[in-house]
Amino acid sequence: MAEAIQKKLQSEVEKYQMIQKDLSKSMSARQKLEAQLTENNIVKEELDLLDSQNIVYKLIGPVLVKQDPDEAKATVAKRLEYINGEIQRHENLLKELERKSDQHREVLTSLQQEYQRAQGLAVGKV
Repeated sequence: MAEAIQKKLQSEVEKYQMIQKDLSKSMSARQKLEAQLTENNIVKEELDLLDSQNIVYKLIGPVLVKQDPDEAKATVAKRLEYINGEIQRHENLLKELERKSDQHREVLTSLQQEYQRAQGLAVGKV
């Protein structure tokens, strides 16, 4: 009986570790998105300071190309919208992964207690 519980416990530990790995990846991706959001907000602030007479250049590969300031503002606005959407998606994913992690932690705790009881019974029979 203790062996069956031990196998189930090992399986649950592996599932828990996978969830923790996914949680870590998602947190890392969210941090990168936060950095991109900060950078793009700074760019937006700089673009907001410009008037229509200013010249804006866009880096395309190794070349700087003239770009219409309104087009640059629209591009940055769309990028900010996209990044905010991705951050929200990662927030939802993190909440779901944390919920699953908590569930697995509870299952692991109950399995460990069950395993310890089974070992105690086995020792008592010997």
